[in-house]
Amino acid sequence: MPLHSIRPLPGGAHLGLWHLTETPAALWPQLADSDAYRPLLPARADGPRQAQWLAGRVLVQRMLAAVAPATVPLLLQNDATGRPFLGEPDLGPAVSLSHSGEWAAALLAPAGAAVGVDVEVVRDKALRIARKFLTTDELAKVKLITSVQPDLTTELHSLLWSAKETLYKLAGRRGIIFRQNLLLDLPAAPTPPAAWPRAGELPARLELADRSSRHRICYFQPAVGYVLTYCYSFSSFT
Repeated sequence: MPLHSIRPLPGGAHLGLWHLTETPAALWPQLADSDAYRPLLPARADGPRQAQWLAGRVLVQRMLAAVAPATVPLLLQNDATGRPFLGEPDLGPAVSLSHSGEWAAALLAPAGAAVGVDVEVVRDKALRIARKFLTTDELAKVKLITSVQPDLTTELHSLLWSAKETLYKLAGRRGIIFRQNLLLDLPAAPTPPAAWPRAGELPARLELADRSSRHRICYFQPAVGYVLTYCYSFSSFT
């Protein structure tokens, strides 16, 4: 079943997962008010990307129907920075979306919350660009971990990339520099927690020009070969 799960989280937030098996032709009829969405479809959304885009929106509609059935259907749009919003910016439920490969994920939280979710296929891309998004300290700690557990190398880098993507969405600002503003407090010991990178929490910090804040990024594997991270805060960063 494509709707994999809707998971309640503390504070009234919900995490939804969609296992994508359908074509765009099969997804369009599942999207309520599809005519309103057709002009919003990205111009370069080919077959697979269009299916991912549609699955994310169908997922959000299913989640709203499940957790707030009395809510008037809300159109999911994107603001000038690309951040999704429901209804009117900052008035409807907070929402974050992500998709990769066969999975789409959505995080919903009460209005005014800052939210971020990211799902990634585990691959060596994050390893290749590690120096572009990890700090010197983070790189050193990753080197310690992978020196004793080399089999974690690709998964670990994919997890850390996903964590920073989630933190970036949580910040909701332009001009973010991953190596400067998005920081991960990795363990100093060479051996990570036993569950890493299967499931757990990763301490993180947002270091912005006007404020500094601490967060805990939750992560798990929705399926073999994937990693998912999410975080939400009831303080806005905009």
